[in-house]
Amino acid sequence: MKKTFLLLAAACMTMGAAAEVNYRTIPLPQRIVLDPSGKVALLVKGQAVTYPAGNGQMRGTAQLAAGYLSLVPLEGGKKSAHGLHLSLGLKSDNPEAYTITVDKKGIRIQGASESGVFYGLQTLRKSVAAEQGDTIRLPYATVSGEPRFPYRGAELDCARHFFPPAFIKKFIDILALHGVNRFHWHLTDDQGWRMEVKSMPELAAKASVRPCTVVGRNLGLGDPDNAIYDDTPETGYYTQEQMREIVRYAQERFITIVPEIDLPGHMVAALSVYPELGCTGGPYSVWRQWGISQDVLCAGNPRTLDFLHKVMDEVCGVFPGKLIHIGGDESPRDRWKACPKCQAKMKELGLKSEAQLQTYINQDIEAYLAAKGRDIIGWDETLEGGLSEKASVMSWRGYQGGIEAARQHHHVVMTPKSHCYIDYYQLKNRDAQPLAIGGYLPLSKVYSMEPVPAELTGEEAKFIMGAQCNLWTEYVVSPDHAMYMLLPRLAAMSEVQWMQPGAKDFDDFSQRRLPVLQALYRLLGYKYCTAFE
Repeated sequence: MKKTFLLLAAACMTMGAAAEVNYRTIPLPQRIVLDPSGKVALLVKGQAVTYPAGNGQMRGTAQLAAGYLSLVPLEGGKKSAHGLHLSLGLKSDNPEAYTITVDKKGIRIQGASESGVFYGLQTLRKSVAAEQGDTIRLPYATVSGEPRFPYRGAELDCARHFFPPAFIKKFIDILALHGVNRFHWHLTDDQGWRMEVKSMPELAAKASVRPCTVVGRNLGLGDPDNAIYDDTPETGYYTQEQMREIVRYAQERFITIVPEIDLPGHMVAALSVYPELGCTGGPYSVWRQWGISQDVLCAGNPRTLDFLHKVMDEVCGVFPGKLIHIGGDESPRDRWKACPKCQAKMKELGLKSEAQLQTYINQDIEAYLAAKGRDIIGWDETLEGGLSEKASVMSWRGYQGGIEAARQHHHVVMTPKSHCYIDYYQLKNRDAQPLAIGGYLPLSKVYSMEPVPAELTGEEAKFIMGAQCNLWTEYVVSPDHAMYMLLPRLAAMSEVQWMQPGAKDFDDFSQRRLPVLQALYRLLGYKYCTAFE
């Protein structure tokens, strides 16, 4: 008791020389003002973290703070000079803004909303990552931050390789640490269907099973029967109960999940269970190789839309977020050109191209989801046949698709593969890294990304919602491998998503602030690439 009293009494001592905390985290707050007095406040293990009574979201953040900082949650506790105090009421035009204040009155985080408080907590947590012992010395300061973009995403492909629910939660924790607020969950593809659909139980049970996988970059496209395959089955899917638990886990960290059901292409796994939904009638099997399949959903078969409606019913029942990703990329139209049903549908609708046939599917799904209060987002190929007003675009083949979409007043997430595809190698020396799909995307290039092209007018630029990095997993086979590809490039993306371009400084980021964050990676057991270029 005497020891605790002495620690608390020392809170206002001048201890500038001993304090190492400088609040220069990743992403960097917009404003850091250190008190010239050099005084510090002490945050001691076992102290309270108080939060407003009756606010469940703030309770959850306080519980997370307790875990991060070894504190004790206290609902409706009175403000004092000791412990950590969480509150709302910050005046800001940005609902995710926060301010951390450290002075003689204590240590306080105030947010413009509950999410703002959470991001302030993450900044505080990262600020003290290097502190050891039961007492953390925090210099008197005012620290303020707010994100540049409302959509700050990261994607994980769980179709090519299945990642267990425990790792999905760890992935979400990593996103939260970096201020990401959208988890784009790629759940279906030619090589596996990973979402349980209760009205069609055989779909996930059968389409989640890939008996083997092509070895290395021997894609197997030219001669799949004679390609080299491993002898390891790839299996696994997420039950709806597991997905709902993951949704809840993400919500506690102010992350919205954007589920992706890729259509009308990338559907071979589903066609292996329902061959009548393909133009040729099959037979089909879950794809063992990588690349782009010519086999897609038959646009002229009315049962195709019935199938998709059933899937979307259950997607909406599990995922409460506004956006549903419908893919739309890499969907060849050769089968449609040769399919009597598809050609008859084109004639019926008065369509002039197969691209418009894909738009017909997109618009049907969009209307179906709109009746459930949801909006669609798709890859930039969805622009080719025309988009309806509320559809959003994820621009991956470059910036041009996003530019065109913004000029048409569609909301856009910029994710060009040149800057955002973190399945690419991150070092020039490929022998020093695990096998990857190819390419070269160093940390510095991720950091250099500018989501708002200069070609856009001020009005058009308002349609750029944000940026996202994508982790495709054809060659990413384990959780450790996924973390290695993600980190530290996600740290660079977080500064793209949070900071104004004029405030970014790669040398400061990489030489001064990144080593501190990497120390936290090690403490948390996160695998990461230790070198960067």
